[in-house]
Amino acid sequence: MKKSTVDMIHGNAGKSLFFFALPMIFGNLFQQFYNMADSVIVGRFVGENALAAVGASYSLTTVFIMVAIGGGIGASVITSQYLGAAEHGKMKTSVYTALVNFLILSLLLTVIGLLTSERILTLLKTPGNIMDDALLYLNIYFIGLPFLFMYNILSAIFNALGKSNIPLYLLIFSSLLNIGLDLFMVCSLNMGVAGAAVATVIAQGISAVVSFFLLLHALLGYSVPEQEKVRLYDADMLIRGTKIAIPSIIQQSIVSIGMLLVQSVVNSFGSSVLAGYSAGMRIESICIVPMIATGNAVSTFTAQNLGAGQKERVKEGYRTGILMVVVFAVIICAILQFFHEAVISAFLDAGSGALAFATGNAYVSFIGWFFCLIGFKAATDGVLRGAGDVVVYMAANLLNLTIRVFVANYFAPVWGVEAVWYAVPMGWAANFIISWLWYKTGHWSKKKVI
Repeated sequence: MKKSTVDMIHGNAGKSLFFFALPMIFGNLFQQFYNMADSVIVGRFVGENALAAVGASYSLTTVFIMVAIGGGIGASVITSQYLGAAEHGKMKTSVYTALVNFLILSLLLTVIGLLTSERILTLLKTPGNIMDDALLYLNIYFIGLPFLFMYNILSAIFNALGKSNIPLYLLIFSSLLNIGLDLFMVCSLNMGVAGAAVATVIAQGISAVVSFFLLLHALLGYSVPEQEKVRLYDADMLIRGTKIAIPSIIQQSIVSIGMLLVQSVVNSFGSSVLAGYSAGMRIESICIVPMIATGNAVSTFTAQNLGAGQKERVKEGYRTGILMVVVFAVIICAILQFFHEAVISAFLDAGSGALAFATGNAYVSFIGWFFCLIGFKAATDGVLRGAGDVVVYMAANLLNLTIRVFVANYFAPVWGVEAVWYAVPMGWAANFIISWLWYKTGHWSKKKVI
């Protein structure tokens, strides 16, 4: 096995999971910085309305990012289990099948997005003073959607192979490239929100192409017996992968779909509140990265070890995942409680946008106490997803979403915009409790995907 690959089916389980998860955490952080660069740069160099315009599009674009990530993780479960079982031919077939499927899906979503973007922003009650900029940003983003999907699917496959360091290196490169292009197009060329969107598409495109060729090279390292045929597409794997990918997409998308479905609630309070909420969402998206990445690492760890028939080792990995979540949650909470004003100031100047600043400040200082809940949920969901035991896990995530939307919509007239973030830990807690109770039944250890 190559040194760049973490061996997750031998040695100390906790150590294997930890060193596999670390590059995923750092990689996902860079992806958030990558996405956050648009908001920081337009917020500081163009203005509050430009930040609100990007924020109005953010909840929708994040849904597509999470569809790509969730789909990749779901599809990679099969790849991980075949790798754990040392069936390299079928493993390669699963990779090729996933790439074809998500290329077609991304092209379809691009067309749908371009045709419906204005209607969606209208339904979300986007303030009129930022509608044109929000629509422009969103349409450019949709054009680059195939690159976004390709990169995220390729990253998930690298992680399934135990090569979580490769997506990290590529994200560092693309993040720095995106920031450089953002500054050039927004500050030097004065392209405003359009420049931020174009910079993102270019950086994603280059990263996707490089990732594709690196994957082809990596797959050459897995030998296949002459009698075992490698197919470019397998309909049976499509069906099995879809059964896992759909719940995974739902799980990964819960936060962003929740943001989207409550967007109209936030928008009704005006562009200043939207700007502050957008800044808060960006900070939240960074803070949950270690939690989501740990859950994704647990998923791959579970899939490989179940493929190798090592059920007890999965439990060891799960306990390590929970411990990692607790440590991350304590650190994040402390940072936000002591430095929340400084963090919000990265997006907004308190003197020039008092309402926006107050909204973002209230959001992050509240939500900082509850990140352990999404971490517990992510780690537990990771075991169920990696095992292919998705029915209860999907129901728990849908309940999470329902609670968030219901509380935000029905209590905002009473509590104000604060109802939007009060609902978040309620959904996380319900999701975790249901998933954990199902995990304790041990049903997941009896599932067979391959």
